[in-house]
Amino acid sequence: MDVSIIFKLAAIGIIITVVCQILKKSDREDVATVVSVVGLVIALTVAVTMIGQLFDTIRTTFGV
Repeated sequence: MDVSIIFKLAAIGIIITVVCQILKKSDREDVATVVSVVGLVIALTVAVTMIGQLFDTIRTTFGV
């Protein structure tokens, strides 16, 4: 596991938050909601990939 993945997730969160705030200030709440859902999907995809790699490592370590 690498620390850079944590920074990537934090960067995704910060960017999505800034974009959502800008959209909300310009009265585009519907688009802001879509952007936040897309950001959540991207973050979950990265997390699921990490969990998959963890399970592969555990399988190879224990020979299952």
